[in-house]
Amino acid sequence: MTQLMKIYHRLCLTGIGAMMASALVAQNPFVQTRYTADPAPMVKGDTLYVYADVDEPGADFFWMYQWRVYSTTDMVNWTDHGEQAGLNTFTWADDRAWATQCIERNGRYYWYVCAHSKLSGGMAIGVAVADSPLGPFKDALGKPLYDDGKWDNIDPTVLVDGDEAYLVWGNPEIHQARLNADMVSFASPVTLVDQTEESFGAPSPAKRVKGTKYRDLYTEGPWLHKRGKNYYMLYAAGGVPEHLAYSMSRKPMGPWTYKGTIMPQLNATNSFTNHCGLAHFKGHDYFFYHTGNLPGGGGFARSMAVEEFTYNDDGTIPTIMPTREGVKPVGTLDPYRRVEAETIADSRGLTTEQHHRTGVYVTDIHQGDWLKVAQVDMGDTSPRSITLSVASASQGGTVLVYADSIGGKPVAELSITPTGGWEEWQTVSANLSVALTGIHPIFFTFKGQKGRKLLNMDWWRMEK
Repeated sequence: MTQLMKIYHRLCLTGIGAMMASALVAQNPFVQTRYTADPAPMVKGDTLYVYADVDEPGADFFWMYQWRVYSTTDMVNWTDHGEQAGLNTFTWADDRAWATQCIERNGRYYWYVCAHSKLSGGMAIGVAVADSPLGPFKDALGKPLYDDGKWDNIDPTVLVDGDEAYLVWGNPEIHQARLNADMVSFASPVTLVDQTEESFGAPSPAKRVKGTKYRDLYTEGPWLHKRGKNYYMLYAAGGVPEHLAYSMSRKPMGPWTYKGTIMPQLNATNSFTNHCGLAHFKGHDYFFYHTGNLPGGGGFARSMAVEEFTYNDDGTIPTIMPTREGVKPVGTLDPYRRVEAETIADSRGLTTEQHHRTGVYVTDIHQGDWLKVAQVDMGDTSPRSITLSVASASQGGTVLVYADSIGGKPVAELSITPTGGWEEWQTVSANLSVALTGIHPIFFTFKGQKGRKLLNMDWWRMEK
């Protein structure tokens, strides 16, 4: 996390910052612990997963090395499952872990990625496979699925439609092909989509006339989607800066009809790129995109966001505007089980780390940082106590637990003493000072020696 971000975050619990933090209801960006981009949602049962690439703090280009997975069951609390694939997953890749999409077919999960190929010197499309949405993922081929040495092999999107599957990618051309049932080989030649003014707002790049103002320009980041009898191709458009647009068809490989802008290019996104994905989850339709709206964010430090929308009666997609409020919850969180500390609705000043024994945990905790968990359902009987799993190699600190807002009297106060190391975990417990029933947001705030890392936090649980 950059020093600018840390300074900003420290302000959240001082003076006016404390009141602002207490009143905070924003859900966007929905991951605050690191910069994430190019969200690719996938629904499995009662869980929505988002596969994301990661912007490195302080980068001056899209220098990206890992892909992470986040999940939610309620659309407001998001669990960080850590790095589930990276450049080291693919022996042929050496740089630029860019946009991806994961999809299930016949009980297996296929994660299509793009990365710089050290075999050809261009960008290439690869695929990893796993038996779970959370991996472990391994390179399905040991080589790229598609690698012709060119630079436009980026941003793969995949659709399974009955017995057929389709893969689409590219900037500034749109590549497409049918996949075999094994999902790791092509059932058809790779062809270029013929872009026209009618299909994408402008002709294919080679046919564009310099100086001509077209209705729109396909740029990159395609997202192939089906709803009912309609097929949708969503994409970043207009060149740089980008907005989000789409085309529709009655067939998965076209012909396409340009339908217009979904999300205009706005200063509100604070990013000159954008990348979207759609998901239907628990009866709601969601539109994922990215902004640069975390502290210290921007075009090379992006952050994922989500909005709910309703299709028009004719199947078209309405204009969707970015908001800080995000979406409403579609579930609650049970506090009477182990809740991973990296399950977060909002936070300031924190990041996450992962260890082969512990898994993912919250770290970089300093004086004034805080973590919010939303929709915590205590039920009809108040919990008696709360337990935390923590580690500290320094002087430890204090964890103050609040309900509803930060400030006033905490519902619990836990003193953390040194545990002997940053990976030496101990549990600490404290009784609640007030009765809590029903649904509340819960805040964890941290106090200790100013300027020092205080502790790591792995999980928490309330006891009846």
